[in-house]
Formats: sequence, structure tokens, C-alpha cells
Amino acid sequence: MSSALEGIRVIDFGQYLAAPLAAMMLCDSGADVIRIDPPGGPAWKHPANAILQRGKRSIVLDLRTAEDRATAERLIASADVVIENFRPGTMSRFGLGPLEMTGADQQLIYCSLPGFGSDDPRAGLPAWEGVVCSAAGLYDPPSFAGYFKKGEGPVYSAVPLASSYAAFIAAHSILAALIARRRYGCGQRIEVPLFDACFEVIGMAGHSVVGRPPASPQLKINMAAIGRYQCADGRWIDTSPPLRGFKWFAERFLPKEANDSGLTDIFQSDPERVQKLRCLLTDVFKTRTARQWERVANEEARNGIAACQTSAEWLHDEHAQTSGCVISLDDPELGATWQAGYAVHLSGTRMQAKGPRHRLDADRQSILDQSRSPRSPRAETDPGEPRAPLDGVRVIDTTQILAGPTACRILAEYGGEVIKINDPYSENPMAAMAHLYVNNGKRSILLDLKSPRGRAVVERLVEKADVFHQNFAPGTAARLGLGETAVRRLRPDVIYSSVSCHANGGYREAYRGHEELGQAVTGMEVRAGGDEVPERAGWALCDFSTGHLSAFAILLALFHRMRTGQGQHVQAALSRSGTLLQIPFMIDFPGQSWNEPRGQRAMGWGPLYRLYKARDRCFFLAAHRKGDLPRLAGISGLEAIAATPAAQLTAALESRFATESAEEWTARITHAGLGAHVLVNYLENMESPAIKHLSLSIVRNHAAIGEVRNVGTAAKLSGTPLVPLFGAPPLGWHGREIIDAAGYGDRFNELVTAGVVKIPSED
Repeated sequence: MSSALEGIRVIDFGQYLAAPLAAMMLCDSGADVIRIDPPGGPAWKHPANAILQRGKRSIVLDLRTAEDRATAERLIASADVVIENFRPGTMSRFGLGPLEMTGADQQLIYCSLPGFGSDDPRAGLPAWEGVVCSAAGLYDPPSFAGYFKKGEGPVYSAVPLASSYAAFIAAHSILAALIARRRYGCGQRIEVPLFDACFEVIGMAGHSVVGRPPASPQLKINMAAIGRYQCADGRWIDTSPPLRGFKWFAERFLPKEANDSGLTDIFQSDPERVQKLRCLLTDVFKTRTARQWERVANEEARNGIAACQTSAEWLHDEHAQTSGCVISLDDPELGATWQAGYAVHLSGTRMQAKGPRHRLDADRQSILDQSRSPRSPRAETDPGEPRAPLDGVRVIDTTQILAGPTACRILAEYGGEVIKINDPYSENPMAAMAHLYVNNGKRSILLDLKSPRGRAVVERLVEKADVFHQNFAPGTAARLGLGETAVRRLRPDVIYSSVSCHANGGYREAYRGHEELGQAVTGMEVRAGGDEVPERAGWALCDFSTGHLSAFAILLALFHRMRTGQGQHVQAALSRSGTLLQIPFMIDFPGQSWNEPRGQRAMGWGPLYRLYKARDRCFFLAAHRKGDLPRLAGISGLEAIAATPAAQLTAALESRFATESAEEWTARITHAGLGAHVLVNYLENMESPAIKHLSLSIVRNHAAIGEVRNVGTAAKLSGTPLVPLFGAPPLGWHGREIIDAAGYGDRFNELVTAGVVKIPSED
């Protein structure tokens, strides 16, 4: 079997970005994807369709006609998976909705990606990307840990966060449902609203201890060592959180007196000394080009530094192309393209585009002929009462910080038994801050993997594990005796999972890195900075999305193992995720022009799709479709804009919107059938009764500190609902029972005394 999803058929009704992107990921994984477009083709006329529709077979159907609805129904009957992203109820009006189709075929998996969910009172709103992100508060991010600036007002991001995250979540939800169907013989309905997916972007920024004000953590670190610096060629580099590598850097490139005086101490934070160090670094970075700094810092010191590139530069970056983050395809409409590549890497069943997009309706006859043929029987095994998709699947999670642990938190939500191993001697402040969110649902042990006895314990655990998950710095796992070869000797069919900053296969493969560097190389920071200094693009975008894509890769490999008995090595990376997050900008072709909202003062794409300041607060307006302007001008208070020249429209709307409240304007605009939503602060959402009712803000009990509020989960599976997770335990909380399970219970006290195992303190 050459691909993980060989033999799986997907019907893609999706428009715009979310559903087509999820279907594209399945297509690259080997599924036969049939894309159904309305007459005239996709609603979104954009070059990105060359990415989103690659490899899919094409047919045009007008669902307003009885004949084409009947054809669509036959196609669904031939399929394993259906994907659509219309407003709730739209497909049901054609008789093709999730209840109707899964009722007719109980093995069908039907995935919907609406803007707002069917249980959300806003389900009927025109849920454009900007509307959804405003509703979730994504344009007003926190100034987290001093890593990036928070301006005086909201900042519009052209990166389609809601759509991209929803696509990633839908893709791994479909894999979980395919695993459940193979185990229990049942299909199900999946709903992943774009609004709900935004809470996965917010992540740990949304957690707080109940009864206390939300924490605003600050890392005790010299902030001069973190940031963007201009180089000799005028380009910028991002130094990321350098930590260990900064000492080497300072001793080699900074004056001896600066080191002797403690000015270069990574953990000192005196403002005056920080500014002095910043001045020194500003001067030293101007002595070499950005590329020279990137190579010397990473190849000599293994210190995280990356050049800040544009998305256009990333598309032609040597590492991006060699690693498959970017691929070349000859598109029938655009010609030769460089475009976003593969979400993840699998060693045994590699992702592979099935070719460029097909011309509209190009496969009509073959698809119609196939729809009239009997469906091949599905190879289901072991039917039984449905349980969680990963019930009985054991996962060893040795990862730290955000991306790696997020993947295993997701596996726990699908029913996996996750053992979280932490280093008893590590005091990484970022890991401590993230713990209460990313480690929900995991059993925890503090185990020294550097000691022979610690390795003996983990080896015993690996023998009974299905997944081994690591994000050690390149080469570290092998030095610890936990590289793929060593782990596979203990469990030959194991899924060995790795997470890194830079994707495997290119010259950056061995470079260390963090969130900032994933953003830097792929173009996010240049876009966020605009014509000024590159800026981190808010939130932990690459980290959390990499967690979701890592979960997708692991589930792909588990599904393939169920069918073949074969394990493999799966890899996710921040730079791969950063590429897929930016689909609208990740294509180059002859005649391409780069025009997008950029910088910290960006408010939107134009006067009819942007943030506006009302009398009291901001709101988002989405009235950009053909015919929307007359409807907007028909709203009370906006009549004068009908005669306003296009160049003056933004100013005219700003003036009118400033006269009344955001709630008043959004009520009028949505009543007219247009898109609008008040810009909500994400912390407001976390305390909102409506959001709590949607289970997007939930309370979990923490064994040591009481109730902790976390963001909820986005995916809703009708047949195998996500498993409610217990709160992240204190580190090491399950040490004794994990040692017992490994067969070393009689040596527990000895291991504790020797420092191999650490147990949490009683206070």
C-alpha cells in the first residue's frame, strides 16, 4: 500500500478555504477526492485554488436541479467521507445534509465546517473569516511574555487563522473517525465550526485559575537576546529564545568586558543593562549578512537564529523546496507554479500530490460512470460497541513546550492513553506556563532519561507503546538511546513521531528553533511588520498548528498500521505548518503580484472588508461581494455612501460608524444580510455564559491548585465524542503507578532516592 489513504474516497463540496484545504490534505495522503463545484466554478476566484484543488477529480453539479442532486446523492453513496463548509442547514435544504446522508449510509463519515456551529445562535450569520476571527478575539492578541508588541488598537491579520485551523482539526477528526469505523463498523457526523477552531489558536493564553485574575506571565529573561536585528545586507534576522546558545554567541562576538561584567547574562533583566546589550547586538549583527548569521549561529553554536523572509522568498528557498514544504506543479490555468507543499512527512507512506488541479468538469464522464457502479465493499474489522477511536492505544510523550505536547493532548481527546515524561531537572519557564493546558488528560512522571536506570524504565514502557513522540533537539534522541532505530528494536511496529522547527530534508534540518523562527522563515514576521521591523504575528500560530498537524500524521500512520501492520516515522515541523497557514500567499507563477494587508496598522483588505472603530469599540464589516454595497447603503445612517467615490469610502464609513455603538451597527448590518461582528477580547469570551454553553470555555479540576479554566475543543463527533480530559496533573503525579506498570515497582523508592524519578512535593 503506497499511501495511507489508498482506497478512501472523499466528496468535496467545499468552497473558499477550510473544507478544500482539509480535502487537499486527504488527497495528498492518497485519498481519491472528487471536487464538486457549482456552475461557473469555485465561489472564490483566487490563484490559491491551484493548491487547494490539486490532484482532485472535478465535476460541476447544480444542486438546484433534481437531476444533479440525484447525481450528488449517488456520489455520496459511493464515498467514505463527505466534506462541506456551508452554513448549517444549507445541505439539508438540498436533501444532502449530514443527518439525511448518514441515516441512509451508517458507515459514511460526513464532516461539516460552518463558520458558526449548528448549536450557536449565530449559525445563520454570513461567517466570513474576518467576522469569525473578530468574534473570537484573534485580532486583539495578548502581549504574551513580552515576545511581541501590542499596539494601541487591534491589528488585522491577512493569515486565515480560523479557516486554516478548522481545516487541520477537520483532517485529523476524519482520520479518527476512519479509525473508529474500521474498529467498530460505524460512520458518524463531524462538525468543526471555524469559530470554535479559533479557540485552538488562543490555546494556553485562555487559561486561568478560577477565582483569581488571569495571569500575565513574564519570562525572567534578557529581552535584548530575543527579537529582530538588521544585518549588513539590510535584511533582518530573528534571534528567537536563544537560552543555552547565547553564552557561546556572546563569548565569540561581543566584547570581553561585556561578558566579564555580566552584561550578557541571559537571565538578567535590568532595563538599563538590557538596553546596553541591545545596542551592542545592533552593532554586531550589522557586521554580517542575514544568511551568514543564520548559518554561523546554527552550524557552529546550534543557536536558534533565522532570516526573516517574505512568503515569496520562502517559495524559492532552497530548504523549503528540498524538504517538500514547497513543491512545483504545472497548473492548467497559471502555468508553472511553486506552491505550498505537504503538511507532514511520513517515511513509509509519503504524501504526494496526484498532479495539478484538473480543469473544471474535466472528469465528468468518468465520475458519472463510477457513480453508477456498485461500491467496493469496505474492509471493516472487529465491529462492536463504539468506544473512543484510540481506546487502548498507548502513547509515550517526551515532548516539551507547545507543539509536541499539543499533539498528544489531541490523541488523549480521541481516547489514547498518554504517559507524559518530563525531565526532573529542567526548569524551562515556558514549559511550566504551558503545562496546565497542553498536558490535560495525560499521566505524568518525572524521569531522568540521561541515566541508565531511567532509560531502562522508558524502554520497558516503549515495549507496550503504540506511539513514541519526541521533539528533542536534532541528534539528542539518538544520544539518549531513544532514536527511531533503538525504539523500533523494542517495538517494531511503533509509530515514531518527531516534531521540529525546520522540516526534515533541507539544510536547516538540524537547526534548532521555536515559534518565532517558524514564522520568520515562512514570511509571517515580515507581513506582520510591514515596511518596518518584522514582528511576531501574535499568538503561538506555528506551535499549536504543528501540534494539530502532528496529530494528523500520527493518526494517518495508525490508520495505515491497522490496515497493514506496519509502523513508520512521522514528522511535523513549524515551518511546514507556517506554510499551510498562509495558503493565499503560498503560490508563485508568471505574472503573480504580491498585494496584501501588512504591518501593525493593517485593518483589512479594503473599505468593505475591514475593522472599523464605532463609538465605543471596534467591529468587523464584511460587505465585499458583488451587490453588497447597495445593500449596505440601504441601512439607516449609511444612505450617503451610495454616492461616495471609492477612494473616499473608507473615510466616509469611518465617520459614520463613529457616531453609534458597535452593537447597533452590527445589528443593522447583519439584519441586512451582510457580515459583521463586534471585535471581542478573547478574555471576554472565556467568561461569557454563551461561550461556556458552547463548551469552548471549560473548568477542569487540578489536583494541586483547584479549578482551572481552559479553552474547550473544536471538533464534535456524533458517534465517538471527544473524551473529557482530566486537568493536567502536577508534574510527576503518576510516577509510582507508571513505575509499577513498567515492572519496577519494587525499586520505586530506590529510583527516587537516586534521583532517577522525582515525585511532586506535598505542599
